[in-house]
Amino acid sequence: MSGHSKWATTKHKKAVIDAKRGKLFAKMIKNIEVAARTGGADLSGNPTLYDAVQKAKKASVPNDNIDRAIKRGGGLEAGGADYQTIMYEGYGPNGVAVLIECLTDNRNRAASDVRVAMTRNGGSMADPGSVSYLFNRKGVVIVPKAEGVDEDKVLDVVLDAGAEEVNDLGEAFEVLSEAGDMVAVRTALVDAGIDYDSADANFVPSMQVELDAEGARKIFKLIDALEDSDDVQNVFANFDVSDEIMAELDA
Repeated sequence: MSGHSKWATTKHKKAVIDAKRGKLFAKMIKNIEVAARTGGADLSGNPTLYDAVQKAKKASVPNDNIDRAIKRGGGLEAGGADYQTIMYEGYGPNGVAVLIECLTDNRNRAASDVRVAMTRNGGSMADPGSVSYLFNRKGVVIVPKAEGVDEDKVLDVVLDAGAEEVNDLGEAFEVLSEAGDMVAVRTALVDAGIDYDSADANFVPSMQVELDAEGARKIFKLIDALEDSDDVQNVFANFDVSDEIMAELDA
C-alpha cells in the first residue's frame, strides 16, 4: 500500500491547491450526503458521517456546503440525488489490479466514463470478482508528522485500539486496522491529542506490483483519468513505487 498511499497523500495536497479543487469538493460533499442518508444526520451517532465531515473541513470545504449536504442527506432539506455505490474492476498497464468505486445517480454514465478512461490509458475492464480478491477492506488513518509525534508514539497510542501496523509515508504515518476498528483507532489518537488528516475504510492490496518510473507514469495517468469522472469516488490499485522513483517523478 505504501507507494499508493504516499502518492495519494501527496496528490491530495496538490489537488487542494490546483484546478481540481472544485471536483475534490464535489466528491466530498457527495460523500457527506450519502453518509447522512445511510446513517442519519447526527454526527455523534454516525461515525462515517463524522469522518466525511472532518475530511471536508481539513480540505477547506465551506461549512455552509457541508451543512447543506448533511441536511439534504438527512432529509431535512429538499433535493439530493439517489446515489448508488458501484464497484468496477480492471487491470492497468503492467498488470496492475485496479478497483474503481463509483457513487452515482446514473449507472450508464458511470460505466461509460470508467470504460473510456480505462481503454484510453492502457487499461482493460475485468469481470466482477476477478480483481477484488487481491484487496482487503481496511481502516486507514493518515496522521501528519508533527512535533513530538513519531512512529513509536503513534504505535503506543493505536495498538490497544486495534491497529495492525503503522507505516512511514514520509510526511505522514499510515495506520492500518480492520475496518471495524477504525473508529476506535481514530478516537484513541484524538484522546491522546494527536491530529489526523483522514480516516477511511479503504481497499488495501494483499500483494503489490513494483513499478519503474515509466510504469508509474502510466498508472498515475490512468488513475487521474478515472478520477476526472464526477462519478468516480475512489480508485484503489496494487502498485508500489520506490521513494527514489517518487522523487524523480515529483521533480
